[in-house]
Amino acid sequence: MDSRTKFILDVMIGAVVPVLILDNLSNQLGTTTTYIVAALVPVAWVFIDLFLITKRFNFVTTYTGVFALGGGLLTFWFVDGVQYAIKDTLGYVFTVLVFGLSILLGKPIMYYFTRQALNPTTRKQNKLLKTFFAVPNVYRSLVNGTLIILSVSICSCIANFLLNLSMVTAEFGTVAFNEQVARTNAITRIALTIPAYVALGAAILLIRRGINISLEDVDAEDEEDELELWDWLELYEAQKLAEA
Repeated sequence: MDSRTKFILDVMIGAVVPVLILDNLSNQLGTTTTYIVAALVPVAWVFIDLFLITKRFNFVTTYTGVFALGGGLLTFWFVDGVQYAIKDTLGYVFTVLVFGLSILLGKPIMYYFTRQALNPTTRKQNKLLKTFFAVPNVYRSLVNGTLIILSVSICSCIANFLLNLSMVTAEFGTVAFNEQVARTNAITRIALTIPAYVALGAAILLIRRGINISLEDVDAEDEEDELELWDWLELYEAQKLAEA
């Protein structure tokens, strides 16, 4: 499955399908059952993706799986009003806490996402990457990339809470409640996804720039087109050892 198809499916199953269920099946299934089904559809899709499509278990998929599992458990917390606004915002709170604590602990979470994307397969590659990620320019870009996503997540957290608080005012278990949740989801599940992807893209570009800046002084003897990242990292380490 290519990335474009995956993105379309994520949007459809994660945002569009739950809204359609909430808007159209309350009378047939009952309000509570409809609410549960609509909430669990995106959770089920995440686990189908992890176990049947992606079939790769790593830091990224673990993070996604924990996030989805938490969302699935929260489905059965039947609340309305302020409590519902808090409940629906806990996913953003989780992201804020994870990204924020990772910076405070000196282990920016983009370190792990970037490492997973580069996919070191040998002990030597792991060692090269660990050493290179400690280079000031690279480490700073990992921190700043994490900060970008953290900042957007904080804004999304506040926006999601306020929207739910103002729009979902009916009592849980009523048709009106499901309809209000559907309208809110139609806004938040799509509108708040766009800044998240923009932030991720900006973080990736920033980290890539940090990597490129750190490697630009490496003497590759005019073989740039033939070198892979791991070759660059070996040259970088050899050059730094020679300068020491």
